[in-house]
Amino acid sequence: MDKLIREITAEKEHILETLHALQEALKRKKKTVVELAAIATFLHNTYSGMENVLKRILKSKGVSIPVSESFHKDLLDISVSNRVISSELSNKFNEYRAFRHFFMHGYGIKLDEERIIPLAKNLPNIWKEFESELNILIESSKDKKNFRLNEE
Repeated sequence: MDKLIREITAEKEHILETLHALQEALKRKKKTVVELAAIATFLHNTYSGMENVLKRILKSKGVSIPVSESFHKDLLDISVSNRVISSELSNKFNEYRAFRHFFMHGYGIKLDEERIIPLAKNLPNIWKEFESELNILIESSKDKKNFRLNEE
């Protein structure tokens, strides 16, 4: 479990740096296509980081995730069924998962400020919920009862 904790901690550090950069981008008054592309990238990076944590946890539990066209949805469903995250959090992730799909397959010049700004502003809250659920999961582990993801 030590290796898993190190991997999650490293991912957390990247996510926190990305969330900081996202906040800086959101502070800019004018949102040109360049700022919107940066915000979209930070949204994508943060959501992908959370998916990476889920994949690592499932792998450590010996749970495989079938590679398919619905991989990202399956990852959330399997995470819920294996009690890694709650169904409520999974439902909140769906909007970010849909955005991730658009980001990967769309064009930056087609970003809709009215759609991505609310997602971006709510992302720190989503991260806190995710982090809280991970702490509960890890605290319930017999090997690492005192480990918390948000140790300062």
